[in-house]
Amino acid sequence: MNELFIQPITLREARHFVGLHHRHHRPPQGGLFAIAVNDGAAVVGVVIVGRPVARMLQNGYTAEVTRCCTLGHKNAPSMLYGAAWRAARAMGYQRLITYTMQSEPGTSLTAAGWKCVGKTSGKGWDTPSRPRVDTHPLGQKSLWEVVAAG
Repeated sequence: MNELFIQPITLREARHFVGLHHRHHRPPQGGLFAIAVNDGAAVVGVVIVGRPVARMLQNGYTAEVTRCCTLGHKNAPSMLYGAAWRAARAMGYQRLITYTMQSEPGTSLTAAGWKCVGKTSGKGWDTPSRPRVDTHPLGQKSLWEVVAAG
């Protein structure tokens, strides 16, 4: 297997990659930035970072990995999570979060230094005051974070 390298990628290109390869999510609507990993020949994974989806977490210093999608290359996800945190820190963010489904162990997040800090309720975004049609997988998810020291 070839060595992996981090490379820049546009949000449009990253969204296209997610649209082609993600197992259970469509591409996010937008984002702050994206990063790719390649094997020396082609892009084999992307990470997209945006503002937190949950409005109560949008404090200006928290960002969220809204998609991480790879073709299964060993170490690609942990490389992307690590690169996303380094980039977010360079931009002044103090906290980076993401969510995993209960069926996902979070091995790549642990390898990149992230901590599981809780579980979500598993409910959708639909409420009587704001009706929504949930098109993503529902169910309890794990909340992961990495925070700036000090």
